[in-house]
Amino acid sequence: MASTYKLVIFDCDGVLVDSEPLALRVDVELFAELGWPLSAEEIARRFVGRTTEYMMGELAAHIGRAIPPETDAKFAARYREVLAAELRPVDGIGEALDRIAGLTCVASSGSHDKMRFTLGLTGLYERFEGRIFSASEVAHGKPAPDLFLHAAATLGVEPRECAVVEDSEYGVLAARAAGMTVFGYVGGDLIPAERLEGPGTTLFADMRDLPRLLGEDS
Repeated sequence: MASTYKLVIFDCDGVLVDSEPLALRVDVELFAELGWPLSAEEIARRFVGRTTEYMMGELAAHIGRAIPPETDAKFAARYREVLAAELRPVDGIGEALDRIAGLTCVASSGSHDKMRFTLGLTGLYERFEGRIFSASEVAHGKPAPDLFLHAAATLGVEPRECAVVEDSEYGVLAARAAGMTVFGYVGGDLIPAERLEGPGTTLFADMRDLPRLLGEDS
């Protein structure tokens, strides 16, 4: 088997693990409790693909005060509780990964601790161990290209030889800025497809189609 790309970079949340609807449910509770009631759709539009630190910073700025440490801890525990009970891999991702022969890695806005937890829960951690990159490792998270460029450089691959699989607007923008080919996953129905459309970007709704789109031989 051969691929058009030397490296396929996967986002984590919404691409490998179906965590975003679960996290948004908790985010709605958090924002309401702290005095900035937003719908799940609005939170998704503003913050999906960004770091937790960015989201919490925007929340603190809006309400005009720091987030109380006890609130932070309470909702971190709530996230874990919901994920532990309900988290599943994205539909079809296991089959897709089985058919991708080339080098793969993960590059996410999430922390390493979070990815160890979510990828571990879904049985995906071992597939990427040693090739997992977090926005905590770079100066600027998505939509800046830093994270994707860092992953490619660490693994010795030129940006033009990389494909990125993303489901968020900010991730797609970061991949384009890095000079990489983008495959925008819209099967999660969380971000409208039109927000991911653009140059160098192929949209798809079924993870089982990804190997073919990447040019893997069947």
